[in-house]
Amino acid sequence: MHSKIKIHNSKSMICAALLAALLSAATLVSAQAPSRIVGTIATITGNTLTVKTDADGERQVTVPSTIPIKRVAPGQKDLTAAEAIQFSDLATGDRVLVKLDSEASGPTAQALQIIAIKQTDVALKQQKDREDWQRRGTGGLVKSVDAQSGEITLSSGFGATAKTVTVHTTKATILKRYAVASVRYDAAQPASIDAIHTGDQLRARGAKNADGTAINAEEVVSGTFRNISGTITSLDAAASTMVVKDLVTKKPVTVHITPDAQMRRLPETMARMLAARLKGTGGAPMQASASADAQRGGGQWTSQGGGQGGGGRGTGAGGDPQQMLSRLPAIQLSDLQKGEAVMLVSTDGTTEVTGITLLAGVEPLLEAPAASQNLLNNWSLGSGSAEAAAQ
Repeated sequence: MHSKIKIHNSKSMICAALLAALLSAATLVSAQAPSRIVGTIATITGNTLTVKTDADGERQVTVPSTIPIKRVAPGQKDLTAAEAIQFSDLATGDRVLVKLDSEASGPTAQALQIIAIKQTDVALKQQKDREDWQRRGTGGLVKSVDAQSGEITLSSGFGATAKTVTVHTTKATILKRYAVASVRYDAAQPASIDAIHTGDQLRARGAKNADGTAINAEEVVSGTFRNISGTITSLDAAASTMVVKDLVTKKPVTVHITPDAQMRRLPETMARMLAARLKGTGGAPMQASASADAQRGGGQWTSQGGGQGGGGRGTGAGGDPQQMLSRLPAIQLSDLQKGEAVMLVSTDGTTEVTGITLLAGVEPLLEAPAASQNLLNNWSLGSGSAEAAAQ
């Protein structure tokens, strides 16, 4: 779909408009200028690009050797620092804005100018964003929202580490909502503070006070999800579904498992250690015992965290349970069995939901259900959005 823009006399304004189109992934068309397409390079054959557009599928574009090709950094607001590159520097996966020559003839569109963001640059920015979310991020369940003052109160952490966090937002704060069936930051959409409700999961990034009980948020992402603890009553690998009897409602819920779902299994030792810690009855030696279980399971656990963007995990010494969960080996639907207890965060729904994060081997955790759900909530935000954040 193409929108209309007015042509500005200033060359710098034209450059800024082009770049804005690239960064917002929207195709711009001027009534008096050639059309443009925005998308990702799918293939390169000879001097022809196949671009998977953000609007209407794939388009082929012939690239003459004489046209200018510029490389810009992710987030760059104008073309003053753009670098001239060659056609051979382009690669599949690169983001491009292609200005098309409306006067060119032939069955294939012809490029007049290309502005590119290299996939490697995007990956580097994603890594920096992940690290920043880890360092300056916080999250939890929404306790209250004051839209007038812009303050959001969270219940963060679990067990003995639980605390209340006040998130201060302003008109400059970027507010987003997770898309349906996703905790991917890159898929989140802009939304007002009025869209945030009590019980939502929320992550914020910004300047925190010394004890982490307040944050001046630069970015906020939130969503409404359902927590389910229950027993698997049936599995259908072909349909990628399972039926879980919710321990709270006593009713069956059909859970769809997509390729994006995170699924982990707790070793028995770690499950018991976590349960004791969540109930406040112990857990001091958890790191050593859990590390042994992780090594047997093929994972590597340390007190340092590879936090992720969009919902970055918090760092912490001494075996942060959220980080340990994220380091457990992934499991598949075929690894689960009928009669097994699971805990999961899913999309909001009554009889049919899509699983987002799922934890098996949780029988000991169900002895402390409230604290366990807080753990799962924080984990789902911490690592669910992490794996594809800022893409």
